[in-house]
Formats: sequence, structure tokens, C-alpha cells
Amino acid sequence: MSLHFQSLLKSLSARARDVAGGPAMLAFLPALALGGFWLGGEGILIIVALGVPLCLAASGVLTRTASAPPADSRMAEDGFDRAINQAVRVAVQTSRRTGCILLGLDDYIALRDRFGADTCDALMSQLTDRLRSVLRSRDIVCRIEESVFAVCIAPVRQLDLGNMLHMAGRLQSALEDPIAIDDATAYVTASIGLAMDTGLQGASTQERTGPALLNSATIALAEARRHGPSATRAFSREMHNLPGPCDAAMVREAAQALENGQIQPWFQPQVCTDTGRVSGFEALARWQHPTRGLITPAEFLPALQQGSRMERLGEVMLYNALAALKSWDLAGIDVPHVGVNFCPEELRNPNLVKKIEWELDRFDLSPDRLAIEILETVVASSPDDTVVRNIAGLSRLGCQIDLDDFGTGHASISSIRRFAVQRLKIDRSFVMKVDHDPEQQRMVSAILTMAEQLGLATLAEGVETSGEHAMLAQLGCGHVQGYGIGRPMPLDQTVEWTRTHLAKLQTPPPIGRRIS
Repeated sequence: MSLHFQSLLKSLSARARDVAGGPAMLAFLPALALGGFWLGGEGILIIVALGVPLCLAASGVLTRTASAPPADSRMAEDGFDRAINQAVRVAVQTSRRTGCILLGLDDYIALRDRFGADTCDALMSQLTDRLRSVLRSRDIVCRIEESVFAVCIAPVRQLDLGNMLHMAGRLQSALEDPIAIDDATAYVTASIGLAMDTGLQGASTQERTGPALLNSATIALAEARRHGPSATRAFSREMHNLPGPCDAAMVREAAQALENGQIQPWFQPQVCTDTGRVSGFEALARWQHPTRGLITPAEFLPALQQGSRMERLGEVMLYNALAALKSWDLAGIDVPHVGVNFCPEELRNPNLVKKIEWELDRFDLSPDRLAIEILETVVASSPDDTVVRNIAGLSRLGCQIDLDDFGTGHASISSIRRFAVQRLKIDRSFVMKVDHDPEQQRMVSAILTMAEQLGLATLAEGVETSGEHAMLAQLGCGHVQGYGIGRPMPLDQTVEWTRTHLAKLQTPPPIGRRIS
């Protein structure tokens, strides 16, 4: 008991010294001045009124607090680790609640390639200030990775999932507002993973730490990115910490999934802006895992690449895409062509043209039914003559050559000519908000004008709203593709989707009088 009393006395003594030697002492100045006047008249009043502030200023007390860094200032990742550990410890000791929100920018690499690393760093600083503007002064925000922000919620008495989701929505809205950089307007999207310390309640007190909370939010962010862009996920005990893309077990599992038919193409429709009819489908690889559900390419493609299975993936995608064309023909559905992405490993195969020609003959399909999709980064940076010969050979064969993600890879006009490109697929970064932003409209118009002068067809990717669809049609873009048109779907759903889409198209009303 005596030890507790001594500890209490030390605490009170330290607090008293802080008050007596700090700016709080100024709160007692009126009382001291009044007492001095009562005891010694005006002379003592003047001495007290001027002397006490001068003494505090001379000792540096008045500037001590002002020079301290603000609680939410930029810090290194290890600084954030200490801050979140302290927040969890205080929450445990005071029966309060805290949480962590991670915001990861989608397509950050494409943004960096477009604007440069220095400009992106400046952009991230602006986004940090935006996040601070919607947080309380006691909350902490920090950029912990190149494209990830972390927010630590200061301990509070009431914090539930609804509060966290509301706060995450405000943070997401702040990030996704248009931002001006280098005389251009950039649009970013962010996926969000969040976790509360209440999710750690089942663990022992020793295990309820800041790193455990941060790890939970990291798992939630990984889950959100699987369903992105702009997805939000809250951590739950059922989530698994997914193995890294280069994990040996993941490499083996992905290779097995490719061979046993778990990795299959899903098909996303493309629509003509003039007629509204389906002008094609793009084949996109999806992994239907028996226990984890649908897995996106961002997760399993690195594993296949490490396992040298990309060419095998290309064979699977090509076979199933051509089989899909035959099934649509048998169902009486008019699908002019299907697009298949070809990776650099496939394009460097000297026998690629013969392989594709054999597959087309196998399914009795004309070459113009197959669109070869090539990333602009491949066209812009490939010095390989084999790649050039293959693409030129496929073009001579009659296949359509599509330049994917146009606007992100700095391909020159001479490269477009060299690779016999026939259609530009405008990257989604130029399509976002095109119906609202005049700068986006000017960029798209410039691309469309160039394409028209070069005799190239155009398709806009990532169309998510009817407003974007209408504006792109008005600007003269020939085809559109994106979630606003239709999400990627398995083959057995494409026929029904196409028939439903065609049923929505209305026959244009007759204009003028019929001449009999």
C-alpha cells in the first residue's frame, strides 16, 4: 500500500512541476496579479504581470509545445508500428476500442509509368493531406508502402463495424476525388482493408498488439484487392493470409489447377457504340478454386510465370476461346470475334503462327474471328525480331491485332505501324469520369483523332457508367467494354446475357413518309 502511495505522490509531484513550469501557469496569472495588487499595490501588480511571462519566455517553455511535431505528422513505417502498438495498449488498459484502415491505390504502377516517380510522390503527399482533412486530430495517417496508406484510429469508447465502414467510405471518397498534376487531371481508385481490435478479443492479452491489428488489416486489404477496384473488406476470422505469388506451394497449386481445368477463360462482352450490338468478347483467365472461390489473375499469374507455365496458359485460353466461338455459332449467336491476350513468352515462340493456324483449322474458323491482344508495353519496349515477325505473320494470316492498354506504354506511331496494329484499346485511366472531365474528353478526342488518321479502330476499356458510354459514343469511339456493359462471365452464361442484351435494343423509329 505504501508503494502505491509513493507512486501516487511521485505522479502528482511530476504533474505539479509540469503545470508550474509550463504554459498552463499563465492560467494563474490573473489570480497572482490580483493577489500582488492586494498585498503590495500597483508596483507589485506590474512586476507580477510582466515578470511571470518574461520568466517563462526566457526559459523556453512557451515555445516548447509549439516546436513539438504534430501527432499525425508523416512518419516512417516503424513509427507507425509504434503508434498502433501504443493505441492497442491504451485501448486494452482503458476498455476502449481502436482500429486500423489500410488504403491501397489500384493500378499505381500504371499511374507511375504515366506520370513518373517524382510526380507520383508529390501526388501521394497531396493524398496524405486529403486523408488528414477527414480524420480527427488524434488519428494517425502514414504512407507505409509505395501505394498504401495506413490509418490508426485513436482509442474511443464506441467503435463498431458501422463506424469503421463509414469512416472508410469518407477516406475512399477523399482519395478518389479528381486530382490535378502536371496540368492534367488524374483519377485514382483505392481498395480498403480494415480491422478492429475487437477482432483480437479471442487472443490472449500478450497477443493483442499493434502488429497483430496491422496484419489483420493487411489480410483484409489483400481480400479487397481480389475483388477490386474500389472494394472494401473488413477482417474476419474466416479470411486466410494468402500465400505470396512466388510461394513454392502456390506455384505448384497453380500449375495443377491449370492442368485439371480449374483455370478457364471467362468472357467480357464488347459492344459497338453505333448499333449497340455485341461486337466481340474478350477471354480473361479466372481460377475457380474449390475452397477459396474465384481467384483473379493478379494473384495467380505471377505463380504461373515463375513456374514457366505462361505458354501452357496461352494454349488453354486459345483452345477454350475458339471452342466458345463454335458454341456461339451453334447457338445462333452472332459474335464476330473473340480476343485472347498473348504474353511475351508466347510471342517469342518461333512456331506461334503455325500453332494458331493449326488451331483455327482444327475448329474450322476463319482467322478474322480471332483478335490477338498485345500489351502496349510489349510493343513499346520489344526489340525482339521474333516478336515482330510473329505479330506481322498473324496479321497476314488474317487475325486482328489489338493494342491493349493504349496510353500506358509510350508506343510510338512507328511501332504501331511496325506491329501491324488494327485497333487501339484505350486504357481505363483515360476513360474514368470522361463524361464529367473536359481534360479527359480532350485526351480521348486526341487518341480518337490519331486513330482515325491512321485508319485504326478503337475500343474504350473500363467503361463503368452509362454517362461514360454515351460520351465515348459521342466522341466517336467505335466500341466499349467494361463493368458498365457486362462483367466477365463463364461461357455458360454468355448466350443468355447476349440474348437479354439484344432484347433491350429498340428498333429505330421510321423517319419521314414511306413512298409506295
